[in-house]
Amino acid sequence: MDNLASRIIKYYSDLDFTDTLPNKISLLHPFKGNEAIMQIVADFYTKFYNDNNKRHLILGINPGRLGAGTTGIPFTDSKRLRSECGLNYTGLETHEPSSVFMYEMINAFGGAKSFYSKFYINSVCPLGFTITNNKGKDVNYNYYDVPALQKIALPFIIWNIKTQIALGCNTDVCYCLGTGKN
Repeated sequence: MDNLASRIIKYYSDLDFTDTLPNKISLLHPFKGNEAIMQIVADFYTKFYNDNNKRHLILGINPGRLGAGTTGIPFTDSKRLRSECGLNYTGLETHEPSSVFMYEMINAFGGAKSFYSKFYINSVCPLGFTITNNKGKDVNYNYYDVPALQKIALPFIIWNIKTQIALGCNTDVCYCLGTGKN
């Protein structure tokens, strides 16, 4: 059945980034070859987007390790995936501050079912980036943190925004989640 949920699930299944990244920067691609995350993606979008109603688009920066990098759902950590979305999750337990903020907003709107019936959240760049810090730990990295990465990511970002609009989003307004360089 062709509906918004099936189109979004296919979008994530086909999502790929093949450009060479600047030195020390790694790609965070939670969907490629990860059956557990793709099952969460299928469960989430089938639950909240199983129709053909257009949504307003909300775009934030690229995903981080503890939100969509772990769950596959933008701005949703494992805690909110269970408590706010009512989905089973047995993977790494994560707490992402942006997820706390988002679900405070979602709950103020009337809860996940009401919110997701009107809005589709994703990222300007749907794949994340990490860099190893001087302590040897991988940390989140934004696509705009260095001009070389931004230049490499820009064609992918443009493709991504056009593709997400074509999934079934309204084009009268797009909400930017965040400020500054995004």
